[in-house]
Amino acid sequence: MHATIHLCLAALIVLLSCSSPLLEGQAAGNYAVETAHRRFEYKYSFKGPYLAQKDGTVPFWEYSGASIASEEMVRITPSLRSKKGQIWTRAKTTFNWWEVELMFRVNGKGRIGADGLAFWYTDVKYPEGPVFGSADHWQGLALFFDSFDNDNKGNNPYVMAMVNDGTKSYDHNTDGINQQLQGCLRDFRNKPFPVRAKIEYYKNVLTVMFHSGNTNNEHDYELCLRAENVFLPPFGHFGISAATGGLADDHDVLKFLTYSLVPQSQVQAAAGTGGLSDADKQRFSAEYEQYKTKLERQRDDYLKAHPDEAKRLELESDKAAESEFDFSVRELQQIYQGQSEVFDNVKAMHHKLDEIIGRQERALSLITSIQAMGGGGTAAHGGGGK
Repeated sequence: MHATIHLCLAALIVLLSCSSPLLEGQAAGNYAVETAHRRFEYKYSFKGPYLAQKDGTVPFWEYSGASIASEEMVRITPSLRSKKGQIWTRAKTTFNWWEVELMFRVNGKGRIGADGLAFWYTDVKYPEGPVFGSADHWQGLALFFDSFDNDNKGNNPYVMAMVNDGTKSYDHNTDGINQQLQGCLRDFRNKPFPVRAKIEYYKNVLTVMFHSGNTNNEHDYELCLRAENVFLPPFGHFGISAATGGLADDHDVLKFLTYSLVPQSQVQAAAGTGGLSDADKQRFSAEYEQYKTKLERQRDDYLKAHPDEAKRLELESDKAAESEFDFSVRELQQIYQGQSEVFDNVKAMHHKLDEIIGRQERALSLITSIQAMGGGGTAAHGGGGK
């Protein structure tokens, strides 16, 4: 019995240690990986550090309006009233299916923010306009992160996808609720960590995964929407826009990572025909090294010409490292405390079990003694009869 109870305890501990709420998010987040080959497309992406060059430009992108690019992010709009900004890819895509990982922050001092952020995939680059900083009557996909409740129904912040063929005008008064493809009610303002979204378009199926920014675990995604039979322009421009109104938030984009999605059959067919030639591989590798060397040289020249800026970056780097170290220490302390509590609970359970087993052994010993005494008395009585 003692061994059986210990075995049950061990099984319970293993079960608790193996169960994790992240498994569901990881399985959902790997949807694109299981169905297609992903390839990173650097000409349709940006991320820090050194996101912007010393002249303020972002390679392969162009921005306008109130947008400002820095080394770590692109601020689409600052927290000032009635501002609009946007950033678009210079070139159209050369692939049919894609996935975009978007990391952003929407922060403001007020309890309510305005107006919101928009992700675009459209046939052309659209100018500044009334729809979250971009033009109306677009052709393609818009994903709105709407933070202001125009219809007073208490359903904001809201994430909404809308497909337009160029004939529809976005209805601000109803927050486009009757025009949406699908959407989900999610709060993305003033989060402790950056908010993330994965927008996947593969074989005419649109899937949006959402990360609330409440944790720093990059796998903590949940499904926001999934729609089939979505038909978008075969090649288009990616863009981000934002706008503020009577209320204002900072709308900052930290990462925009684009991956082309290619069916495995096409990848295998390309591999069967040899794929890229060795000459092409060497040429692309040389171009990448030249571009990397150019960026590093420009950065070094900039820091030499601006020693105060170099000192500031060094201090920020030290502070970031110290902050990361402190976070790691706190995380280890939390893990240690949690394990200590589990150990103490298991130890207490063992103590209780040992106490119960001891009582059972004493009771069995007492019962055995009584039975032995009863047997001896009967034997003595029988002997006297003889």
